This record gives sequence, structure tokens and C-alpha cells, in this order.
Amino acid sequence: MMLVWLLVIPMLGGLLAWPAGRFHSTAPRIISLIALLSDLAIAIPLLHSSADIAMPGTWMAGFNAAWIPAFGMSFRLGMDGVSWLLSVLTILIGLFAVIVSWHEIDNGAGFFHANLLWSLAGAIGVFIALDMFLFFYFWELMLVPMYFIIAIWGHENRRRAAIKFFLFTQGSGLLILISILALAFLHQQQTNVLTFNYFELIQTHTSHTFGILITLGLFIAFIVKLASFPVHVWLPETHTEAPTAGSVILASILLKTGAYGLLRFVVPLMPAAAHSLAPIALWLGVASILYGAFLAYGQSDLKRLIAYTSVSHMGFVLIGVFAFNIIAWQGVVILLVAHGISTGALFIIVGSLQHCLHTRDLSRMGGLWGDMPRLSSFGAFFILASMGLPGLGNFVGEFLILRGAWAVAPVITIFAAIGLIPAALYSLVAIQRAFHGPVDETRDEHDFGMRETSMMLVLASAIICLGVNPQPILTIASPALNNMQPQPTTAMLKEMGAG
Repeated sequence: MMLVWLLVIPMLGGLLAWPAGRFHSTAPRIISLIALLSDLAIAIPLLHSSADIAMPGTWMAGFNAAWIPAFGMSFRLGMDGVSWLLSVLTILIGLFAVIVSWHEIDNGAGFFHANLLWSLAGAIGVFIALDMFLFFYFWELMLVPMYFIIAIWGHENRRRAAIKFFLFTQGSGLLILISILALAFLHQQQTNVLTFNYFELIQTHTSHTFGILITLGLFIAFIVKLASFPVHVWLPETHTEAPTAGSVILASILLKTGAYGLLRFVVPLMPAAAHSLAPIALWLGVASILYGAFLAYGQSDLKRLIAYTSVSHMGFVLIGVFAFNIIAWQGVVILLVAHGISTGALFIIVGSLQHCLHTRDLSRMGGLWGDMPRLSSFGAFFILASMGLPGLGNFVGEFLILRGAWAVAPVITIFAAIGLIPAALYSLVAIQRAFHGPVDETRDEHDFGMRETSMMLVLASAIICLGVNPQPILTIASPALNNMQPQPTTAMLKEMGAG
């Protein structure tokens, strides 16, 4: 029942926040904080609980109730280590999104926080849904509120960006729906039972061609949300035009739903078809790494630069998932958490810079370290963290992915590692152009106050702990990763051309 409350509380919070904004602009913010803190208080104790929900392995909690029995749909939820980590990340990032929007959103605060909470509820639902139609429902739920956040509270070209975001994400949703229905109907043909139960659909036998088509539909849908090359084109403009809180949730949470879909559904549901698609996925990962890194190097808009770094980092995630290697999968989980923390912090910093300087253009920055030392220090720290500096969380994730991928696809690993070179270049150039150089005396600058500094200290501490001692995260995620379908051997991947 606790899993149900994880969804109900932010949904009810949104319903309360919307009308509350008519009475006082602070009320929706307070309601959002209370809702997310309540969710956090429910989620953390689940780490030490367990539930048997008809699947081998360690599950922390589960819930199952009839929903639409005539169509085989149930309200089935389950949480293991991976979904727990991503759910807690969602709640924490949501808290920071509420805090950074405290003064940025000065009109329609009630509707803004309603959409914020509903989008977060949808993301949590995606991470814990074990009925595949319910998964699709939550997938759509998290996207529609985000459309309104971008279209109403974004920057100059917000409507264009919102429409592009909506078209790409709704297209991916359509592919998910078609693939789910095809799999469910195939299962009905074999068993005379119509169901969307994940644990039953995973037992469905498919022909090679039909399995490839279903897997391809899910694969394309999830890499759209992952913002992998070449279906990444919605991401840079969406990030650039979204308000700060929207960019934080997009980068830290919504991209992770694509990675989670690959790891939870594409790989286990039809492993043979997933193995067949592995060479394509691995090379797309390499293309994302190199393409995103080189485009990031050429950007003068700091927000767009960070957006392209996400394309590059998610390329590592794509390689890690389709390496079919437990070490690489551990790296994927670490990188998802670390990227959510570091990139979320970077978008908070860029939002503060835009608020103070009224620009995101690197050519109009420079010398910020003298006038804004706290902001500049944290900015440099999180840029280096995103680059993959040893001792910080992103490095651990990328190292484990490359280490796991090397065992099965050394050529892929070499090309992926080359992408670390332009990553270092754009990181150092961004630090130099934004924070060093002569000071512009005409600028009206305001350094981080206590509120912003406290947020940055929490995020910086988390990324350091993740880099110095990642074992707690690995311990939480390992049972879930071990329960996935058996990984192929090195020889199998070489036969598919990945090595």
C-alpha cells in the first residue's frame, strides 16, 4: 500500500496546489514541499522491507489490485533496488525543483506546481509500474504536465520547443502502446488469457521476426526519451527554452525513464531480439557520445552546451545497457544517479546566472569568479563532475560501463573512450569562458545566498560520496540487476558483430 501512497500524495498535492495559488502565491510551494517530503518519508523505509510479488528475487514492496479485469489490466506496482533508487532520485530532484522555482515562477504558481507534482508522480509511476498498460498510462501522465511547464513558463521560443517535445514524446508513447498491445495479443493467442502483467508477458514466446518488431518499437520509443542520436533533436531546444525547474526535471528524471525502459522492458522481455539489436544500439551509443561531445564544444549558450552533454552521457548509458554485462549494468545505475545530481545542479546554476545576468551567452560572461565566488566554485565543481573527474560519481559510472563493455565489445569501448577527450575540452573551455578572465564592472551580479549554497552543498556532497564510496548504491541495485535475463557470452556478442 505504501507504493500507492507514493503516487497518491503528489497527485493530491497537485490538486490542492492549483486552487491554493489563487489565495496566496506561497501556498502552492508549501504544499509541494510537504507532498514531496511525505513521499520521501514513505520511500526511505521501503529500502529495508521485502515483498513476494510472484517473481524470483528481492522485491522491497508490491501492490496488486483489480483495475479493468475485462481487458486484463491490473493496478500492479513493484519496487526493487533500481526502481527505489530512481524513485528517491525523483523525489529529491523534485524538492530542489520546487526550491529553485520559488522566486522564478511569479505567475500562475498554483498551476505550475500542480503540473510539477503530476509530472513527478508520473515518473515515479513509470519506475514502479508492473502492469505494462499502467506503465504506458504513467508514461503519458509525466509528459503532458511537462508540456504545460515548458509552453507556459518557458523562455522566448517556448511554444515551438514545447510542441517539438510533445510530438517526439507522444510519438514514442504511440510506439510503446503498439508494442505493448502486440505483445499482449500474442500472449493471448498462446494462453487464451489477455493480460498486461509484466511477469506473465515476460514468458511469452515470439518468433524471431515478430520479436524483433516488438523490441524495435520499444527500443525506438525509449531512446527517444533517452535523447540518443539520431532522435535527440527535441532535447537541446527544449532544455534551452524550459524554465529552470523544467530543465532540472527533464535532465535529472525524464531522461532516466528512457534508460529504465531499456533496462526493465527491452532487455528482459525478449532477450533474443534485444541481443540481435545490440550492435545497432552499441554503435548508436558511440555516435551519441561523440556527436554530443563535439556539438557541446561548439556551443556559446551555456544551457544548450549542458543539454548536449546529456546526449553524450546518455550514449554511455546505451552502451552499458546493451553490453549485457553485470558490471556495465552497475555502471549504468551509478551514472543515472550521478548524472541526475550533477546535471540538475548545473541547470540550477545556469538558471541563477540567467536570472542575474539576463543571458546564457558565454561570450558575455567571464570574470565571474571575482564577483560570484560561491556560484563559480560550484559551477566549476559540477562541470568537472560531469566531465568524469576521478573521485566523483560520474567517473565511477563511466568507468564501470567501459570496463563491462570491454569484455564483450572492445572496439566499441575504444571509440566510446575517445569521446572523453572532447568532454574534457568543452568542460575546461566552459570553465575558462564563464568564470575566469577580466571582470565586467557594468554587470549587476548577485552571488549564491544561503538557500542556493545549501542546495549546492547537498548535491556536491552526494556526488562526492557516490564517487568515493559507490558500494551502497551497488548493494541496493545488485539484486535487481542479477534477477534480469541471463547475459550472453562474449562469443555471442562477437557473432553479432559487436566486438
